[in-house]
Amino acid sequence: MSVQERKERERAHRHQLIVATARELAESHGWDAVTTRRLAERIEYSQPVLYSHFRGKREIVGAVALEGFAELTAAMRDAVVGRPEGRPAVAALAGAYLDFAERNPALYDAMFLLDTGLPFADAATPAPLRESFGVLLDTLGQVAGDAEPALFVEVFWSALHGLITLTRSGRLPRTESPHRLDLLLDRLVGP
Repeated sequence: MSVQERKERERAHRHQLIVATARELAESHGWDAVTTRRLAERIEYSQPVLYSHFRGKREIVGAVALEGFAELTAAMRDAVVGRPEGRPAVAALAGAYLDFAERNPALYDAMFLLDTGLPFADAATPAPLRESFGVLLDTLGQVAGDAEPALFVEVFWSALHGLITLTRSGRLPRTESPHRLDLLLDRLVGP
């Protein structure tokens, strides 16, 4: 292995260490606890090393979000594998989406609520975001009826996001979550 290859491998390792540490801090203490100073202390590198990888916290949160989209995409794909098309597949996908958000609240915030600078529905949208939307489109497009499939996905996705956000904030009782999902599926997908 050449010196250049070793340096590139070490740089990639540091990059991943920064992202993993930021995510760990956010999940345990919230995003406010994620500062470049605290990250530098945790990974035992100087702040200038952090800035050689990222321009600041916003880019770090964006890198965490991209990782999250890849994980969400995998979870949704796994959920629909082997399911019959229609409601069973949509219910499995929605369940996987809700479960992902429940298990990873800070990650979900990075993906959908925090300013990361990641563009949605744009030519510059990063591949992990497009792939996540693609899984939604592949599954939900089958039940869109006469609606434009991409718009149907946006409405369904918005409803899931609303359920997650309102439940997490305590505005909707968690105990009714399964009933809300059933109602959403009944109205948008059918029996």
